[in-house]
Amino acid sequence: MLVSRCAQPEPISIGSWFSSWPGMENAAHWFAEPRRCGPLEEVLATMKAKKAMKFAAKCLDRLEEATTDAYSESEQAGGFFAMIEENLSLPFTTQVLGLAVTVARVDITSRDQIVALCVHGKSTQAIPILDLPRPDPPPEGAEWIAAYRRWCGN
Repeated sequence: MLVSRCAQPEPISIGSWFSSWPGMENAAHWFAEPRRCGPLEEVLATMKAKKAMKFAAKCLDRLEEATTDAYSESEQAGGFFAMIEENLSLPFTTQVLGLAVTVARVDITSRDQIVALCVHGKSTQAIPILDLPRPDPPPEGAEWIAAYRRWCGN
């Protein structure tokens, strides 16, 4: 068996290979090693902090919008109810005490408490929207519930 021993070519970097082409002198940066942002935990923590700041800003905007021209707590709760009723995508499903329930509509009690009317089979139960577990993924308009929670101090 004859083994040919050829001279091995010298390794060449991609950047220098491209720079040998006319007009491609600055192409080396396309193939440079990617920059590292830091340890993954730090990057994720920064991303979470930015997301939390955006969420807080959105909540503050929602708080202001719902309570505009409302002078008493009753009027403010009514403003939140109107915004939740108008913007929350219904029906949606969530878990209550391990059972899948459908939130059919929202209502406000005589004590200005916003409740979700939950249906399971033939049973219907009004559950305070502050006590309702957050569904995953949240329905469209759920940011109004988050703003209401913040307004209530939850």
